Amino acid sequence: MHEDPQVPNYGIKNKGFKLKKGMAICIEPMFNLGTADTKVDADGWTVRTADGKKSAHWEHVIGIMEDEVCIFSEL
Repeated sequence: MHEDPQVPNYGIKNKGFKLKKGMAICIEPMFNLGTADTKVDADGWTVRTADGKKSAHWEHVIGIMEDEVCIFSEL
C-alpha cells in the first residue's frame, strides 16, 4: 500500500530525506500511552503497541507544491 520513501513516525530533527516540490506524502502521527514499539498481528495488517496499551493513529495526505503545501485530506 505504501510506496518509498518510507517515513517512520519518529526521527531525529534535520536528519533523513528532504521533501521536494511535487512529492505527495502521508503524515501519520501516532500517540501511545506506553511504548512506541509495535508488533504486527498474524493477519499481516493489524499493528498494535508491543505493550498492548492504547494508541491513536491518523493521517493527512499532503502535496508539496511550488510555493505552498496542500493538505489533500482536508479538501
